Amino acid sequence: MSDILGQALTDYVKGDKDAFLLIHTSYGEIETMPASVFFRDESYMPDLEKYMLSLCKGKVLDAGAGAGSHSLWLQEKGLEVTALDISPAAVHIMQQRGVRQAVCGDIFTYSGSRFNTILLIMNGIGIAQTVQNLRKLLKHLKKLLKPGGQILLDSCDISYLEEANIYTHYIGEVTYQFEYKNQKSAAFGWLYLDISTLHKIASEEGWHCQIIYEEDETYAARLVRV
Repeated sequence: MSDILGQALTDYVKGDKDAFLLIHTSYGEIETMPASVFFRDESYMPDLEKYMLSLCKGKVLDAGAGAGSHSLWLQEKGLEVTALDISPAAVHIMQQRGVRQAVCGDIFTYSGSRFNTILLIMNGIGIAQTVQNLRKLLKHLKKLLKPGGQILLDSCDISYLEEANIYTHYIGEVTYQFEYKNQKSAAFGWLYLDISTLHKIASEEGWHCQIIYEEDETYAARLVRV
């Protein structure tokens, strides 16, 4: 069961509305994530997600689209959306739910058409895994954007974890592992960025970074090529 997330989403679609993932983390106790999170309609989306969706324009790449809830919202608003996810099962579910363009692939190697907006919602920038890989990702995303295009992303500052003296590297570089029905995925890295680090890396890689939302440790940003 290599596609752990996809299996949980599939079981949810088949009727197991209580399906949930266990998430093993490098920074604390095991967390739970209900599969239902991926199937929310607009009425159950946090204000931050709805705000980010409202800023999408033109042709949109929804990277890490999951079950396609955000892509469906954008389609309903009349935008052309390509929903990209690395999970084959998730892509199949998106197609079943009515996402018109659902593609299975890795954002680091995706080479489809060019977009006006790249959406990395629900901390989608975490797919970079490390600060060094963030540079690689930003270089690649430049190739996918039309002139004047934008990246919309959200993340959070988890520097408070330093109080536990857990890390010897950048605090936002964490490790996750999914578990579902006693089967575990391979461990994978995930990146949380504080605002100053995002500003620094984005500037050095040729992007203008604008913070468009901020509340406690959570924020959203717009990146535009300089």
